[in-house]
Amino acid sequence: MTALPGASPGTPAEDPASEDSGPGTPVAAGEPGAGTAPDRVPGDAADGEAGPSADGGAGGDSSGGEAGPSADGGAGGDSSGGGGGLSEAQAELAAQRELRSRIEKRKAEKAGPIAAGGKLSGTAADLLAAVRAVESGDKPSEAFFETAAAPRTPAPTSVAGPGRPRVPTPEPARRQVDPGTVTAVLEVLVSGGAPEGLAARVAGVLGAQAADALREDPWRLLAVPGVQPEQADGFARALLGEECRPDDGRRATALVTWLLERAALRGHTAMEAAAVRTALAGRSVPDPDEALQHAIAAGAVLVFQDGVDAAGEPEEAEGTEGPDEHGVPEPREDSGPREPVPVLLGLDRYALAEESLADGLARLVKTAQPASWEDAAGAAGSPSAGELIRAAAGHGLVAHTGGEAARAEPAALVEAARALGLRTVLAVHHENGRRRLGAGTVTVQGLLSGTEGPGRDEDGTLAVDLLAVLDAPQLDVETAAMLVESLPDGCRLVLGGDPGVLWSAGAGRVFADVLAARVCPVVASRTPDPGPLGELVSGIGVGELTRVEAPGKEVVIVPVRDAGEAVHRTVQLVADSVPRAIGVPSGDTQVITVGHGGSAGTRALNAALKERLNPGPGRFGGFDPADRVAYAPAPGRTLTGTVVSAEAEGLRVDCEGTGVLVPKDRVESTLRHGWALTAHQAAGMRWPAVVVVLPGDAAQGLSRPWVYTAFSRGERHLSVVHGVEQALPRAVAEIPSEDRTTRLCSLLQGLLAPGEAEAAPA
Repeated sequence: MTALPGASPGTPAEDPASEDSGPGTPVAAGEPGAGTAPDRVPGDAADGEAGPSADGGAGGDSSGGEAGPSADGGAGGDSSGGGGGLSEAQAELAAQRELRSRIEKRKAEKAGPIAAGGKLSGTAADLLAAVRAVESGDKPSEAFFETAAAPRTPAPTSVAGPGRPRVPTPEPARRQVDPGTVTAVLEVLVSGGAPEGLAARVAGVLGAQAADALREDPWRLLAVPGVQPEQADGFARALLGEECRPDDGRRATALVTWLLERAALRGHTAMEAAAVRTALAGRSVPDPDEALQHAIAAGAVLVFQDGVDAAGEPEEAEGTEGPDEHGVPEPREDSGPREPVPVLLGLDRYALAEESLADGLARLVKTAQPASWEDAAGAAGSPSAGELIRAAAGHGLVAHTGGEAARAEPAALVEAARALGLRTVLAVHHENGRRRLGAGTVTVQGLLSGTEGPGRDEDGTLAVDLLAVLDAPQLDVETAAMLVESLPDGCRLVLGGDPGVLWSAGAGRVFADVLAARVCPVVASRTPDPGPLGELVSGIGVGELTRVEAPGKEVVIVPVRDAGEAVHRTVQLVADSVPRAIGVPSGDTQVITVGHGGSAGTRALNAALKERLNPGPGRFGGFDPADRVAYAPAPGRTLTGTVVSAEAEGLRVDCEGTGVLVPKDRVESTLRHGWALTAHQAAGMRWPAVVVVLPGDAAQGLSRPWVYTAFSRGERHLSVVHGVEQALPRAVAEIPSEDRTTRLCSLLQGLLAPGEAEAAPA
């Protein structure tokens, strides 16, 4: 019997092997005194890259996190492929740029008030006064909405007509920053005491006039990923001298933007106005109200109060009783008193994406034609699959929840719809997911870029009648907006996934918001994951870390006393114990830990695992042929693979059977060794065997979704290197997901009242 809650350091290890398999592998030195960095979002400072000096100079990117080998998603985020043709990363960025272009065009064509979730502005002073009055309760919310809407940056609330999506044009090859611009920026940086190595990145972010921009506004340096406010302040003091003041309006605008960008790295698409003021006060801003006023007047942020009608009163949306047979809530007469609606601040980028996504989902709901697929539903392999087929027949948007075994149900739906003559696509988040589902499956990024899937019709929309997207919790709001924008009217969209796993690395919580909005059928699978692993993970999902019978050593606990022992035991498990006792080779065993830093983070574990499994000098940018790697072609997206060879242009990597050439100048920023990953990197992927490492300093990074995600990545075997004692069951029982502030749920409820999408007759 395997006991997770009862395991404690110092007791005999329940190793798959009956005895220790030999002398330990020397442990690579970790950061002295550093704890394991929590595995949360791209941009966490735990990644520890060379950063600015503490004396006020500006420095490099200190961001890191689970987005992949580099969370530096700033300038030059593309990645050139090898040979001819468009690389996957370039195609992905081209699709993103195309979406932005369409949204900006619509934005420029629109003016006037926005009924739901739009931008509210007038004179900045009046606006701030209204915000304060509404939040404090001194004035009714209509006082906030009486201000006339300005045409500066209206957010769209509806999609364009037919022909709206267009085929993304390939992005041209990444151009080198003009050497003259870099030289000019270098002069400014040196005069401000900033590291010279920042010059190229600053020029890439701020453009050809970067030097003049920095002289005019030194706090523009905060736009460079990784630069902290203290460093920008030191740079400004060096340039401005006595004219540098903490209440400078330029500083206020830069800080507000920086705060919202940092919030986006933690998954938020907006922040409450009160929270922004508090954060500004914590950054030594003398008058946060005035600072916020200046930022709004400068157009750095948008202001929202979703859920308030045009007259300024809270919208009295109909309440709901119980769901119908497909999970659609039934309306009731009175929903009772409502909570005050908070005033939110957001960046244009995420505001537009959420507005576009909400409009697109509403369009699919309203344009789908109900049909009867009863014969196909009756022939389905399980009751849950039949229920999903019936729901998709009658609705344009359907949500499906379940674990790994439940993925067969959307696959069955796609096959049934294809047999009925519909154009169908099944999409997943990773190449790893394609392997598990077989031929015909595409990745979301491949579908958007045009490198996978059916291509597009003449009007630019995807040639598809039904799209089922698995791993939907991994969809960030911008990717989801691009996807929905690309679907034609009348297309059916099924979003499926396990709601217990970690959310997307990018901003938003699309799947959770769709579920919370209750505007579409929700089909909960009744197909459980089998075996001891399935039993263990199911218990974690409801907050219980239970004992499970594991006669075949499907689940093994390896207690450890400290981080050094954790690294030693992990190497032993991967190299010897699991292959010998379970029959899973080292190449099919994945290590998962809480963060990149610390004495048992991914860096330390990868160094030790490389020394044991593939020793070498790392002569190709720190890598050798046969090294396992994690490749991040874009922030928030990680591919696992193996180094094949080194060429003059870069490193050739095999990513789940797909060859990728990583350009030489991108190796350092996009590649890490990949024997050990974080749980965010591993989300959406599975391996035959998984070793989860929980050293003592990992306790602060644990939560129920983290444990659920990490423990559910193994198909046949799970080893837990356990050094956190009671912190593990406590995290499972008491620490839920860290909440994210988003607007999608309220936007959907404004466009599609709960109960509007009623089940179609059979």
